[in-house]
Amino acid sequence: MFLVREFCIAVTLLPVLVAAAAQSRLDSLQRIDEVVVTTNRYREVIPSQRLSGEKLEALSSFSVADAIRYFAGVQIKDYGGVGGLKTVDVRSMGTNHMGVFYDGIQLGNAQNGQIDLGKFSLDNIEEISLYNGQKSEIFQPAKDFGSAGTIYLRTQRPRFARGKIANVKATLRAGSFDLANPSVLWEQKVSASVNASLNAEYIYASGKYKFRYRKLRRDGSVAWDTTAVRQNGDIRATRVEGGFNGYVPQGKWHAKAYYYSSEKGIPGAVVNNVWKRSQRQWDENFFAQGSFQKQLFEGYEVMLNAKYASDRMRYLNPDTTLMYINNTFRQQELYASFANKYAILPQWDVSLSADFQWNTLAANLYDFVYPQRNTTLVALATAFEWGRLKAQASVLGTFVLEYITRERQHTEQPGKPESKQEYTPAVFVSYQPFTNTNAGGVTLAPMRVRAFYKRIFRMPTFNDLYYTDIGNISLRPEYTVQYNVGLQYEDSYARGALEQFNIHADAYYNEVTDKIVAIPKGSGQYRWMMMNIGYVEIRGVDVAGQATWRLPGNLLLTTSLSYTFQKAQDFSYPDKSDIRHVTYGGQIAYIPWHNGSVIANATWRTWDVNYSFIYVGERYHISENIFTNYEQPWYTHDLTLGKTFSLKAVKCKISAEVNNLLNQYYDVVLNYPMPGRNYKVILRVEV
Repeated sequence: MFLVREFCIAVTLLPVLVAAAAQSRLDSLQRIDEVVVTTNRYREVIPSQRLSGEKLEALSSFSVADAIRYFAGVQIKDYGGVGGLKTVDVRSMGTNHMGVFYDGIQLGNAQNGQIDLGKFSLDNIEEISLYNGQKSEIFQPAKDFGSAGTIYLRTQRPRFARGKIANVKATLRAGSFDLANPSVLWEQKVSASVNASLNAEYIYASGKYKFRYRKLRRDGSVAWDTTAVRQNGDIRATRVEGGFNGYVPQGKWHAKAYYYSSEKGIPGAVVNNVWKRSQRQWDENFFAQGSFQKQLFEGYEVMLNAKYASDRMRYLNPDTTLMYINNTFRQQELYASFANKYAILPQWDVSLSADFQWNTLAANLYDFVYPQRNTTLVALATAFEWGRLKAQASVLGTFVLEYITRERQHTEQPGKPESKQEYTPAVFVSYQPFTNTNAGGVTLAPMRVRAFYKRIFRMPTFNDLYYTDIGNISLRPEYTVQYNVGLQYEDSYARGALEQFNIHADAYYNEVTDKIVAIPKGSGQYRWMMMNIGYVEIRGVDVAGQATWRLPGNLLLTTSLSYTFQKAQDFSYPDKSDIRHVTYGGQIAYIPWHNGSVIANATWRTWDVNYSFIYVGERYHISENIFTNYEQPWYTHDLTLGKTFSLKAVKCKISAEVNNLLNQYYDVVLNYPMPGRNYKVILRVEV
């Protein structure tokens, strides 16, 4: 652990040392031209949902998970508080079908497959984008083809005003639950084609907040109704990351090192009149990654990606009245990727990419099996344009070799290797059907219809298979088939109050076979009971729109709306004589029929105000849709007011936030109460 920390410090301080060495040479430069790198000429076949720039900054969001809630088709499992576990599920296909990419390389968790998005701050995030199916780009690693949906987190890349060689931004947040959250971002121009950045952040919160515990009887009368204070939800966390970005002729590269360390309490579920838990969890995450992309000759490009990650987690339950637990886990990952793209014709590209990933998991559990998994992925893809038609197609080959080693009486007994190979295709098409006739001639109308089909495959995680008392070694792999049809309309207006308008609407149908579901077990958030539901059908509609208005008095108003309808049913047990038939046709756990969000942001001179609303409709916490399992709808209103001002050469912004304005008490996950009304004050300083 000491060596890891020292390595992190050395890597993250490297930009400082290099920048200092290059300072004298940079001072002599009078003007540095911007380096331009060409990008893919194809527009997105299936557009993404995006949050970026000032719109992302204006949201009353503390972490990446908070911001993603505003996307259509997304469900967030939030266990409450600043340090509570937060995972994302898109279109009811499960957290493990959601790929999360950080600066182009996937974040991994072979242990349980879940990425806790609460660990990722928005301080240095420039853009969050969500793709259903997969990213509309064939020049990418094979892993980018391997998820039912993908979230891309792009960190801020340094940009320098003419004559500047350094940028510094400091942020301080303070608020409810004793929150103290300082962070600093430093960017340095090393040369005309190389820049560096260093970002550090500290989080402290006591996690104490009032909540209401209220239960109703079947006849609607109140069984009990009390208010208490959430305990053991404190967190102390440190995040440090640094990196370099560079350009070469006809290419670019970047390298990054990331370190996160936290200690937090796990308040657990409020059940059986137990209001306080004593479990603790320690996390230490480190990864170093790099990417290189270059056009070798006209029409041919290559991309190389590599990554090493090491994650440690310790869980302590000192409560001997339940069961004393002191478990530690360490997982490691090595990843390498090589992608090629070639232009056969001016409007026709093909790509071939190959990835290799090695994962291991070690633990101090008795008779642990020490699993190791080697995964090879190969993807062949093509993209072309023909008039009004755009299309992409791909096939992904997944080859998995897995083995386990048991340690008994100081002897090793290798388990039988498990292997799996699957080929999963995908097809995406987009067509522009209409034309406009005006004084300028005939042009294509700004409306497109699109459709896609994708089949996906995933292996159970290490915890799914091997974790003592939780893992199920007989779990079957999970298969998903997606069908999607939709339309989009995007237009800009040269006159009138409405400047820009777009709307996207999609209808989809998904089939999930042998769906693997993780259900919280006990009071520890990291513990799960794994099971195959069997067969699930998901039908849904997503609608997302945005409009920008230029109003009198130089008032700029941006409005966004998203809505999702989903019917996600469990059809696993059709036999009426099976006791499990009670779940047949039921809406699967925690999936609401209706949910949506509204965002309105107004900017006037140096002032801005942002209002956001989230609604999650009625749902059930298990697939047996009876009154006992019913969960009420919940909604929140958030409001932010900000003022920008300057003190000589220093740009400042102060903001005040009120979250859950109406002080609604609600649970996202049963018996994990969320905070009521809470406040934050934010001060940002940029030099």
